[in-house]
Amino acid sequence: MKKLALHWKILIGMVLGILFGFIMTGVDGGKDFVDDWINPIGTIFVKLLKLIAIPLILASLIKGISDLKDISKFSNIGLRTMGIYIVTTVIAITIGLILVNVIEPGNGISEETVARLTQTYADDSGVQSKIIEAGKDRGPLEFLVEMVPDNAFFAFSNNKLMLQVIFFTILLGISMLLVGEKAAKPLKKFFDSLNYVVLKMVDIIMLSAPYAVFALLAQVLVTAGDPEILRRLLSYAGVVVLGLIIMIGFYLLVIIVFTKKNPLWFLKQISPAQLLAFSTSSSAATLPVTMERVEEHLGVDKEVSSFVLPVGATINMDGTSLYQAVAAVFIMQVLWPEGLTMSNQLMIVLTALLASIGSAAVPGAGMVMLVIVLEAIGFPADKLPIALALIFAVDRPLDMCRTVVNVTGDATVAMIVAKSVGKLGKPKIKEWDDHHEEVK
Repeated sequence: MKKLALHWKILIGMVLGILFGFIMTGVDGGKDFVDDWINPIGTIFVKLLKLIAIPLILASLIKGISDLKDISKFSNIGLRTMGIYIVTTVIAITIGLILVNVIEPGNGISEETVARLTQTYADDSGVQSKIIEAGKDRGPLEFLVEMVPDNAFFAFSNNKLMLQVIFFTILLGISMLLVGEKAAKPLKKFFDSLNYVVLKMVDIIMLSAPYAVFALLAQVLVTAGDPEILRRLLSYAGVVVLGLIIMIGFYLLVIIVFTKKNPLWFLKQISPAQLLAFSTSSSAATLPVTMERVEEHLGVDKEVSSFVLPVGATINMDGTSLYQAVAAVFIMQVLWPEGLTMSNQLMIVLTALLASIGSAAVPGAGMVMLVIVLEAIGFPADKLPIALALIFAVDRPLDMCRTVVNVTGDATVAMIVAKSVGKLGKPKIKEWDDHHEEVK
């Protein structure tokens, strides 16, 4: 009997999780049961993925750089990656702005709904924490300052400091090239071995993915907000989701044009990473799986994937940037219509692009980015809590959707860069038990 593919197992887990969560919402004590006995399974899975994210970046990126044997090749990959990421982010923001201006979802929100949302969420600790976090003084080059660690081991201990880890790792990899092959050989062997071991850990952890997504989706269902409020925000959420679908379509078109690959094949190979991105709402947590799928199932050489994907997980947030555009204009349509000028919308493009570079690849980071965008266009400070309350109820499901686009964008750019430098080959799929016979 043919073994069921991983993406089908994860899909089954997601459907069952949604059904179970829906049933538990109608059972007395159901929410507490899910919190106490189901949610920990999903939490453990996400922690395991985060556990190996930084070791994987460290080992994979150093292996990729040291295998190049030529710094000019690395700079070539780096420049192409950054250029493409900037272009796709601007396209995503533009799609969001066009849709929200054409459909105008804010015009259907009544004053009664605004008052109800304000009463429910304006004083919420989650809303207030986003405002405080975004309100920290930041100079124009602050994101560059934050990219450089003053303690490498401290950076390794915090997944939010992934850009610092990447900076240190690139510096170490380039230094290994400069000291010569003989001097770097022992260190290179260590990181090569570590890379293979960590990738095997990804395979082992993924065995529990269907059960984990069941737990994660059940938890999302039992903690969902007021259904009436969700219904009233359906037009806004629909614009965001429509924009994200268009962005996925754009990626598939790019895959056809630049790599000559079947877009359905691409979706099938990357789907486990997409489904985990949807379940976890975290590009960082999904990164180990994204790297495994892109390298082994899409055929992207490690020299490319080891740089493009970790960098993409931290600075390439097309889905989140599109959401910024829609959310900012939607909020202005409801609370500050006089602010809907062309200059402010151009400022949204620039600010959302810069904010995506410095944002953490963790759940809820999009809300912090949104505050930065709103402050940049001069949105009234006294209305900020109301603005966030307006969209807070649907932020989690939209966060899940936009993370799927973030991950898909990273994989797409990895294929484009690999194709452009001749590093897109045939997939070499490895299973978790490839060497089982040797050790049993």
